[in-house]
Amino acid sequence: MRSGSARTEGSVGRPEIPTRLVVQALVREDGTVDAGDLYAVADLLGMSGQQIRLCVKRLVAEGRFTQEGRGRKATLHAVADVTGSLAPDAAFVRHAYRQDAGLAPWDGTWHLFAFAVPESRRTARDTLREHLLHLGAASVHSGLYVTANPVAELVEARAGHLGVLATLTRLTTTDLRIGELTDPRALAAALWPLGEIARRHEDLAAFAGARLARLAEGPGPSDAERLTTAVELAALFTAAMEPDPLLPPQLLPAPWPGNRARRLAADCWRQLRGTPRADGPPALRLFALYADALRPAES
Repeated sequence: MRSGSARTEGSVGRPEIPTRLVVQALVREDGTVDAGDLYAVADLLGMSGQQIRLCVKRLVAEGRFTQEGRGRKATLHAVADVTGSLAPDAAFVRHAYRQDAGLAPWDGTWHLFAFAVPESRRTARDTLREHLLHLGAASVHSGLYVTANPVAELVEARAGHLGVLATLTRLTTTDLRIGELTDPRALAAALWPLGEIARRHEDLAAFAGARLARLAEGPGPSDAERLTTAVELAALFTAAMEPDPLLPPQLLPAPWPGNRARRLAADCWRQLRGTPRADGPPALRLFALYADALRPAES
C-alpha cells in the first residue's frame, strides 16, 4: 500500500483513497469531523494512526480545518466546504440517471467545438480543453472536440469567462465521418475508451452489489463500518463517473454496465443513509449531497 492512501477492500483495479479524502468525506452536516470516527474508518481501510495524524496536521496547517482536543477525542472543524472530489456533480449524476430511465434520448446530432487559442493564453487554452473533457467531449485531433450531448451553452460560458470566446467555433452535424468510420456506435468506440469505462462501472457494481447483500443478510453494520462503506462507495462511484462521457444508449455496447452500476449504487446509498437517529450525531454531508444528486431517480 502506498503511503497516504488506502485501497478499497477486495479487487484489483479499485481506486486508491487518499488519506485527506477520507477526512473530507467524514465532514458532517455541521461542518465537524469526529476524530474517533476518523481513526475507526481509517483502521478499516488499512491506514495507520500515523498517516491520519500527519494528514490532520497538514490540513490544519493549510487552514482547511481547526482542531479542538487531541487524538481520538478531538473534533475537527471545517473552515470551508471541504467535502472534496468525492462530492458528486449533481447535474451530471442526474443526467446519467435520466439517460438510464430513457428520459434523455439522442436525436442523432453530434456537437463539435474547435478553438485556436494563442500560446500567450496557454492557461486559458488548457482550462477550456479540460472543461470540454470534463463535459465528456473527445478529441478528434488537435483543437477539435466532439460530444453527443448538447453542452454548447456550458462551453461558451466557460470560454467567455476565460476571455477566449472569439477563438471558439462550434457546429452540429448528423453526418460525422472520421476516416472511413460513419456508424455512430463505431465512432463512439473509436473516440472514447469504453472498455476502461465499462471496467470501472463493473467494479462499482460488484462492490455495491456485495454491500447490499451484506446489508440484507444482517446483522446491521457498526457505525464505523457504515461510514467506511460510504467512503468506499463514494470513491468507486467517482472513479466510474468522472471518465464517463455519458453517451446516449444508442452509442454504447449492449448491455452497458453503467446502468446496473448506478442502480445498485443508488440502492446502496439509500440503505446506508437510512433514517438518522434524533439523538444521534449529525449525518455526513456526503449523504446529503448524494441524496440531492439521486433524488430524481428516487421520485
